[in-house]
Amino acid sequence: MKHFLSIKDVTDLPQLITSGIAAKKDPFADQALGKNKTIGLLFFNSSLRTRISTQKAAQNLGLNVITMNVGQDGWGLEMEEGVIMNGDKAEHVKEAAAVIGSYCDIIGIRSFAGLKDRDKDYAEIVFQQFKKYAQVPIVNLESATRHPLQSLADCITIEEFKLKKRPKVVLTWLPHFKALPQAVANSFCEWMNPMDVELVITHPEGYDLSPDFVGKGQVIYDQDKALEGADFVYGKNWSSYNSYGQVLNTDPSWMITEAKMALTDNGKFMHCLPVRRNMKVADEVLDGPRSLVIEQAANREWSAQAALKEVLLGL
Repeated sequence: MKHFLSIKDVTDLPQLITSGIAAKKDPFADQALGKNKTIGLLFFNSSLRTRISTQKAAQNLGLNVITMNVGQDGWGLEMEEGVIMNGDKAEHVKEAAAVIGSYCDIIGIRSFAGLKDRDKDYAEIVFQQFKKYAQVPIVNLESATRHPLQSLADCITIEEFKLKKRPKVVLTWLPHFKALPQAVANSFCEWMNPMDVELVITHPEGYDLSPDFVGKGQVIYDQDKALEGADFVYGKNWSSYNSYGQVLNTDPSWMITEAKMALTDNGKFMHCLPVRRNMKVADEVLDGPRSLVIEQAANREWSAQAALKEVLLGL
């Protein structure tokens, strides 16, 4: 695997899931792969699970790890080509990416959507510029449109906890007062499409995701109907894709409660975290036996290890 930017870089998803589960059982089996190699982790945005899990996974594989908060630990980076750099950015990505690529064998990047210009966000300029100028493999730690390490962890979690060969998996929009990107929802759909699951997506009118990510997923605007018979309920908020970046609805009735979970087939609840309690999801669900949020978060280490192993094998 040259880069890990999306599922499009994955040639064998079942094998990658198996690799993550195997790493969980024997974390240091492939420690020699990363010996004398370095990964640089660049964070343009805040992180908890991604930062710690990726660093831990890299160390399990024997990699040296350098972590930087871009714009705080180093210079602000200009991403546009041909600009007069008389603003607040002191260094251009052309030089920065090339220099970091000379220090690191792999670069992981986390850079969120601005939610103001859809075309610009969906062009993934930060990732494309680093891919162009760094000349080393790039790993997506969450971009404007995708969060593949989270999605791989979700696949691992569903594989571990499913009780049916083809479970019903429901992605449900949750209420929130601020605009959030579509990245996790996009990526979850993109990864569920090749999985042997029945994918249902439910959200209020106006929150349709890009068809490029929805794929074969069935969209139902009635949350209660969508939840009927579900084996897994994946909750997430996202802002509008069509009315880009806007909050069109904050209806509290979309919060996941025990009453909502009772509509499922003893379904398990999933969320990528962080989550705002009693606004998106009730305490009774998060603290109850249906919740997989901690197991899901723990699997972030193993999804990162599986992805990084494939990248190392390609070096």
